[in-house]
Amino acid sequence: MGRTFGYAFFFRLGMDKKSNYEETFKIIKSVVESESDLIANMANTCAVLHERFNFLWTGFYLVKDEQLVLGPFQGPLACTRIPFGKGVCGSSWKEERTLVVEDVHQFPGHIACSSLSNSEIVVPLKNQDKVFAVLDIDSEDFGAFDSVDQEYLEKICHLLNK
Repeated sequence: MGRTFGYAFFFRLGMDKKSNYEETFKIIKSVVESESDLIANMANTCAVLHERFNFLWTGFYLVKDEQLVLGPFQGPLACTRIPFGKGVCGSSWKEERTLVVEDVHQFPGHIACSSLSNSEIVVPLKNQDKVFAVLDIDSEDFGAFDSVDQEYLEKICHLLNK
Protein backbone atom coordinates (compact mmCIF):
# COMPACT_ATOMS: atom_id res chain seq x y z
CA MET A 1 0.00 0.00 0.00
CA GLY A 2 1.36 3.42 -0.92
CA ARG A 3 1.59 6.44 1.32
CA THR A 4 -1.69 8.03 2.37
CA PHE A 5 -2.11 11.72 3.11
CA GLY A 6 -4.05 13.78 5.64
CA TYR A 7 -7.50 15.16 4.86
CA ALA A 8 -6.05 18.63 4.26
CA PHE A 9 -4.12 17.22 1.27
CA PHE A 10 -7.29 15.80 -0.29
CA PHE A 11 -9.22 18.98 0.46
CA ARG A 12 -6.60 20.97 -1.48
CA LEU A 13 -7.10 18.61 -4.40
CA GLY A 14 -10.83 19.27 -4.30
CA MET A 15 -11.74 16.01 -2.53
CA ASP A 16 -14.66 16.52 -0.18
CA LYS A 17 -15.22 14.59 3.03
CA LYS A 18 -17.53 12.02 1.44
CA SER A 19 -15.08 11.30 -1.39
CA ASN A 20 -12.26 10.95 1.13
CA TYR A 21 -14.35 8.48 3.14
CA GLU A 22 -15.18 6.48 0.02
CA GLU A 23 -11.48 6.10 -0.78
CA THR A 24 -10.65 5.44 2.87
CA PHE A 25 -13.31 2.72 3.05
CA LYS A 26 -11.77 0.98 0.03
CA ILE A 27 -8.30 1.09 1.59
CA ILE A 28 -9.47 -0.25 4.95
CA LYS A 29 -11.59 -2.94 3.32
CA SER A 30 -8.63 -4.18 1.29
CA VAL A 31 -6.45 -4.30 4.41
CA VAL A 32 -8.90 -6.07 6.73
CA GLU A 33 -10.11 -8.60 4.15
CA SER A 34 -6.65 -10.13 3.98
CA GLU A 35 -6.06 -10.21 7.76
CA SER A 36 -8.00 -12.23 10.33
CA ASP A 37 -6.52 -10.74 13.53
CA LEU A 38 -8.85 -8.19 15.09
CA ILE A 39 -6.14 -6.18 16.88
CA ALA A 40 -4.05 -5.90 13.71
CA ASN A 41 -7.11 -4.74 11.80
CA MET A 42 -8.00 -2.21 14.49
CA ALA A 43 -4.45 -0.86 14.48
CA ASN A 44 -4.38 -0.41 10.71
CA THR A 45 -7.88 1.07 10.68
CA CYS A 46 -6.77 3.67 13.25
CA ALA A 47 -3.66 4.49 11.26
CA VAL A 48 -5.53 4.96 7.98
CA LEU A 49 -8.33 7.06 9.49
CA HIS A 50 -5.97 9.17 11.57
CA GLU A 51 -3.65 9.95 8.70
CA ARG A 52 -6.29 10.58 6.04
CA PHE A 53 -8.43 12.88 8.21
CA ASN A 54 -5.84 14.35 10.60
CA PHE A 55 -8.03 13.72 13.67
CA LEU A 56 -6.75 14.64 17.14
CA TRP A 57 -7.22 11.09 18.44
CA THR A 58 -8.39 7.89 16.74
CA GLY A 59 -8.68 4.63 18.60
CA PHE A 60 -10.51 1.62 19.90
CA TYR A 61 -11.57 0.61 23.36
CA LEU A 62 -12.32 -3.07 23.97
CA VAL A 63 -14.87 -4.45 26.41
CA LYS A 64 -13.02 -6.40 29.12
CA ASP A 65 -14.31 -7.25 32.59
CA GLU A 66 -17.31 -4.90 32.24
CA GLN A 67 -15.24 -1.85 31.34
CA LEU A 68 -13.68 -0.38 28.22
CA VAL A 69 -9.93 -0.93 28.04
CA LEU A 70 -7.66 1.02 25.70
CA GLY A 71 -6.83 -0.75 22.47
CA PRO A 72 -4.98 0.30 19.31
CA PHE A 73 -4.91 4.07 18.77
CA GLN A 74 -3.18 7.00 17.10
CA GLY A 75 -2.71 10.33 18.85
CA PRO A 76 -1.77 11.68 22.27
CA LEU A 77 -1.85 9.80 25.57
CA ALA A 78 -5.29 8.31 26.28
CA CYS A 79 -7.48 7.21 29.16
CA THR A 80 -6.76 3.56 29.88
CA ARG A 81 -10.11 2.40 31.29
CA ILE A 82 -13.64 3.73 30.97
CA PRO A 83 -16.56 2.45 33.08
CA PHE A 84 -19.82 1.24 31.52
CA GLY A 85 -22.13 4.18 30.87
CA LYS A 86 -19.50 6.84 31.65
CA GLY A 87 -18.33 9.51 29.23
CA VAL A 88 -19.13 9.41 25.52
CA CYS A 89 -17.49 6.00 25.00
CA GLY A 90 -19.19 4.33 27.94
CA SER A 91 -22.52 5.89 26.96
CA SER A 92 -22.21 4.64 23.37
CA TRP A 93 -21.50 1.16 24.74
CA LYS A 94 -24.47 1.32 27.13
CA GLU A 95 -26.88 2.71 24.50
CA GLU A 96 -25.46 0.45 21.76
CA ARG A 97 -25.52 3.27 19.24
CA THR A 98 -23.28 5.83 17.61
CA LEU A 99 -22.97 9.10 19.50
CA VAL A 100 -21.99 12.33 17.76
CA VAL A 101 -21.09 15.10 20.21
CA GLU A 102 -20.59 18.61 18.82
CA ASP A 103 -19.20 20.00 22.10
CA VAL A 104 -17.79 17.47 24.55
CA HIS A 105 -17.69 20.11 27.28
CA GLN A 106 -21.51 20.09 27.28
CA PHE A 107 -21.78 16.27 27.46
CA PRO A 108 -22.83 15.15 30.97
CA GLY A 109 -20.04 13.13 32.57
CA HIS A 110 -17.55 13.72 29.74
CA ILE A 111 -14.17 12.16 30.50
CA ALA A 112 -11.46 14.59 29.42
CA CYS A 113 -8.53 12.47 28.29
CA SER A 114 -7.17 15.50 26.41
CA SER A 115 -7.95 19.15 27.03
CA LEU A 116 -7.56 19.70 23.27
CA SER A 117 -10.64 17.61 22.42
CA ASN A 118 -13.76 19.62 21.57
CA SER A 119 -15.95 17.20 19.61
CA GLU A 120 -16.22 13.43 19.41
CA ILE A 121 -17.84 10.52 17.62
CA VAL A 122 -18.06 7.02 19.09
CA VAL A 123 -19.23 3.99 17.10
CA PRO A 124 -19.94 0.65 18.82
CA LEU A 125 -18.75 -2.62 17.27
CA LYS A 126 -21.00 -5.62 17.78
CA ASN A 127 -20.64 -9.36 17.55
CA GLN A 128 -23.92 -11.30 17.75
CA ASP A 129 -25.72 -8.12 18.89
CA LYS A 130 -23.31 -7.58 21.80
CA VAL A 131 -20.93 -4.61 21.90
CA PHE A 132 -17.33 -5.83 22.12
CA ALA A 133 -15.53 -2.56 21.35
CA VAL A 134 -16.02 1.08 20.38
CA LEU A 135 -14.26 3.28 17.86
CA ASP A 136 -13.58 6.69 19.41
CA ILE A 137 -12.50 9.71 17.38
CA ASP A 138 -11.80 13.16 18.81
CA SER A 139 -11.31 16.49 17.07
CA GLU A 140 -9.94 19.82 18.20
CA ASP A 141 -12.75 21.49 16.24
CA PHE A 142 -16.25 21.98 17.61
CA GLY A 143 -18.93 20.26 15.53
CA ALA A 144 -16.37 18.34 13.47
CA PHE A 145 -18.54 15.25 12.97
CA ASP A 146 -21.78 14.88 11.05
CA SER A 147 -23.98 12.30 9.31
CA VAL A 148 -21.29 11.65 6.67
CA ASP A 149 -18.78 10.69 9.36
CA GLN A 150 -21.39 8.53 11.08
CA GLU A 151 -22.39 6.73 7.89
CA TYR A 152 -18.87 5.85 6.80
CA LEU A 153 -17.44 5.12 10.24
CA GLU A 154 -20.32 2.71 10.86
CA LYS A 155 -19.57 1.02 7.53
CA ILE A 156 -15.88 0.79 8.44
CA CYS A 157 -16.69 -0.66 11.87
CA HIS A 158 -18.99 -3.19 10.24
CA LEU A 159 -15.90 -4.52 8.41
CA LEU A 160 -14.42 -5.34 11.85
CA ASN A 161 -17.58 -6.99 13.23
CA LYS A 162 -16.39 -10.56 12.80
